[in-house]
Amino acid sequence: MNDIKSIIDTLSVEDHQKFVSYLQQKNKRKDTKNIQLFKLLSNSDDDSKVICKQLYNVEKSNAYHALRKRLFQSIIDFTANKNLDDENSIDMQIVKYILASRTFLLQNNFNIAYKILDKAERLADEHLLFTILNEIYHTKIQYASHYPKIDLEQLIIKQKVNQKKHQLEDQLNIVYAKLKSMLNEVSYQGKVINFETELEILLKAHQIEINSSLSFKSLYQILSIANISALVTKKYYSIESFVMKSYDILKQKKETDKQLYYQIQIVYIIANTLFRNKKFATSLNYIKEMEQLMQLKKKAYHKSFTLKKTLVEALNLNYSNKQEEAILITESVMNKKHDDLEAILDLHLSCFMFYFQSGNFIKAKSISAKFYHTDQWYKEKAGIDWVIKKNVSELLLYIELQEDDLFFLRLKSFRRVYSNYLKNIGQNRILTFLKFAEHYYLKPESVSTEEFKNKLEIAFEWVTINEEDIFVISFYAWLKSKVENKDLYQTTLHLLNP
Repeated sequence: MNDIKSIIDTLSVEDHQKFVSYLQQKNKRKDTKNIQLFKLLSNSDDDSKVICKQLYNVEKSNAYHALRKRLFQSIIDFTANKNLDDENSIDMQIVKYILASRTFLLQNNFNIAYKILDKAERLADEHLLFTILNEIYHTKIQYASHYPKIDLEQLIIKQKVNQKKHQLEDQLNIVYAKLKSMLNEVSYQGKVINFETELEILLKAHQIEINSSLSFKSLYQILSIANISALVTKKYYSIESFVMKSYDILKQKKETDKQLYYQIQIVYIIANTLFRNKKFATSLNYIKEMEQLMQLKKKAYHKSFTLKKTLVEALNLNYSNKQEEAILITESVMNKKHDDLEAILDLHLSCFMFYFQSGNFIKAKSISAKFYHTDQWYKEKAGIDWVIKKNVSELLLYIELQEDDLFFLRLKSFRRVYSNYLKNIGQNRILTFLKFAEHYYLKPESVSTEEFKNKLEIAFEWVTINEEDIFVISFYAWLKSKVENKDLYQTTLHLLNP
């Protein structure tokens, strides 16, 4: 039930209508209940027993089980046909050209066959379809001896160049997969590794040099690799130039909408990188570009990227002194059903932060109350970095609400569970920060003394404001606001724009 329901939830309103029409055309009997089952699954979260009761007046039925299996297969067939019509029309057209050309080659009609193959080659080359290009070159070379007009040596060179491009794409795919697995170990299992060293080893092992023409997919994977490195090391400033130059390469390509999904991914990476580097206005410009791209192809990818786009847009607005607008757009999407659980959790935590910075601790607590799963569950779903941010944020909330028991209990638990991990990854300053927070809670009057101020200034090893992580600055701003007895939100904005 979960599989079929999760697929149905990803369909757009237009897809719902098309799928019902598809079922109507497919149904040979009038009493078939597949459309009724589809509508029940689309409009409710009822379990199998309830739905079975509605359809067959019993809670369990072999007929219901069979109906559900047939509906699942119909959705798969519909999705596959839709993709053939929408996304892979060029691929299918080229394959048809190749098949037609082979028919003419077998009939010794070489002139027509090679004209068709030339057309297929131009299309495949334009869309960087390396696998299909290899089939075209293979066919051309196979029959070259029968067609004197062919420059065989030139054809062989073209095939070898294409094979190198295809090999590069394959190698990048492998490196990307390995790095994603490595990131999962870091983010979701708390494993400590030297990520930059591992990245260098992987690129060298697979002999990857980024110096040739790439497909949009490959370019996206390269940027993802850079983004993963920045995520782990918190050094987003180190990848910005590379990311922007890479996108310039992308925009020079023709027919970029042919790999629209990867283009949207790239623009999202750029917008997020610029946000992390505190370039809010520029980041928002790329958010607008992302929205424009999401409107293409009848909004085929709009639902897939709505949460990510909203998250980065809201964060930019919040740090651009437009907090109310940030809260408004965050709350407009964060409670909607979506498969991207990690983005939903990020939106909830961001909204928590917005309310906390505004001093609305009751609203912040209402969001915090929804985090009722264990840390281990959240670690598996959103990563250890998210869990640590949540814990530290909640500890500050307990201080503001003067919830003594919760604060000291959770502080003790946090130190026991995460102290070694934070020390191993070189983030001792989180533990230092919590010592100052505890000191403030126990002796709030002491924070205004020169002694406390001096200790605070020398306790942290700071890099420049441009290089420091924006969320680290946001946490520090809370202490700073207590020392100076000023508004937290304005203190945060002042630290980011001195």
